[in-house]
Amino acid sequence: MAISETVDAEVRPEGSLEVLSQLEVDQLRSSGEGGLYTLLRRCMLAVLNSGGQIDDAREMLERYKDFSLGFIQQDRGLKMSLQYAPGDAFVDGKMIRGTRELLFAVLRDIVYTRNEVIDSGRFDLESGGGITEAVFHIVRNAGLLRLPANVNLVVCWGGHAISRTEYDYTKLVGYELGLRGLNVCTGCGPGAMKGPMKGATIGHAKQRIRDGRYVGITEPGIIAAESPNPIVNSLVIMPDMEKRLEAFVRVGHGIVVFPGGVGTAEEILYLLGVLLHPSNQSQPLPMIMTGPASAEPYFRQIDAFVGATLGKEARQRYSIIIDDPRAVARAILTGLDDVQDFRTQHGDAYYFNWRLAIDAEFQRPFRATHEAMSSLDIDEDLPTHELAANLRRAFSGIVSGNVREDTAASIEQHGPFEINASANIMSLLDDLLAAFVTQKRMKISGNNYAPCYRVSG
Repeated sequence: MAISETVDAEVRPEGSLEVLSQLEVDQLRSSGEGGLYTLLRRCMLAVLNSGGQIDDAREMLERYKDFSLGFIQQDRGLKMSLQYAPGDAFVDGKMIRGTRELLFAVLRDIVYTRNEVIDSGRFDLESGGGITEAVFHIVRNAGLLRLPANVNLVVCWGGHAISRTEYDYTKLVGYELGLRGLNVCTGCGPGAMKGPMKGATIGHAKQRIRDGRYVGITEPGIIAAESPNPIVNSLVIMPDMEKRLEAFVRVGHGIVVFPGGVGTAEEILYLLGVLLHPSNQSQPLPMIMTGPASAEPYFRQIDAFVGATLGKEARQRYSIIIDDPRAVARAILTGLDDVQDFRTQHGDAYYFNWRLAIDAEFQRPFRATHEAMSSLDIDEDLPTHELAANLRRAFSGIVSGNVREDTAASIEQHGPFEINASANIMSLLDDLLAAFVTQKRMKISGNNYAPCYRVSG
């Protein structure tokens, strides 16, 4: 495949981390043990590839295999050199300002997470409380927690591989949210992650809102396949998927779920598993699944799967609104009033949901290997929260197989993941995943999707 134009350039930080210590620079230059170069190169290349239509991490990394970066320490601060960078990140040889901001947000988060969270010993990352503290400090360092705080941040989930009709619908919902002064937080990629932000910018512009927030939360394992879209004006890189999901539900005030695939199903199961915790029964967190009329079968199938696996209580934690963007925005606005009243009554912060109880099963990082995937216990006799956690892990493993180059290489070598489930859930799970494949909800790249999994009983 022909490579697009590339550019060599030198850039200065924009908005964050203008100065680094010599130790930090040495870490960034090193690709060996303890070094950050490989991780940084991967994430920065994803940012520079914003707007690209590649959701295959290996293809993207191979296409720009000559891309490299270096660091120049000067009296006036840090300067970074780029070689063979994607040309679409530049206009007439000058880097787009928004891209430059996101580029150095990556640098900020990778340096901070390694030195202040992982290596510092300040946080007990084996305990739930310690993990939540780490999530708080990462998002605070990224500037996501602003005062005075308002209850107006809507998290939008959905797939990157969606149809044009579904994408246009996400823009209409984002527009209605923006008209009501609501801000948008997504996984920062294309598709259902870009559409709501794009719509909200128009709604904000009409209301003369000049400080609209378009927050993107991602993690290194997924960023190469879902490059941050260019509308994001506040980006944070969490260290793993579990902390990314926790960041969504801690900083967001309501959830809108658009059509997607296995990654969206993972997010739904995560949220429902958290909300089913007994300590969260009285806590409001509005959740609406929505899409155009053509997406109604998708949501009905998700709804049936949730009802058959997690039960009636789980279905009561969300509503489904089809083909009515204005009704979605109004319902979310009403739900946010309930959130504000609840937090005011209990003296909770508006900017970070400390009260939300998240079981350790939803916080521990899950690394998708053949052994880990085949060992998952997926049986209807499990306690509901345990079943939700294991289903979430199964979907997370499939996401990893779809988008992570190291996981894809392992699958090529050892064959598809084996997911073992009880007979009843096996049938439900197999039907749901087969529908995602048939509806082309797994990937953009390539005409035919080869499943990275098989379900057995």
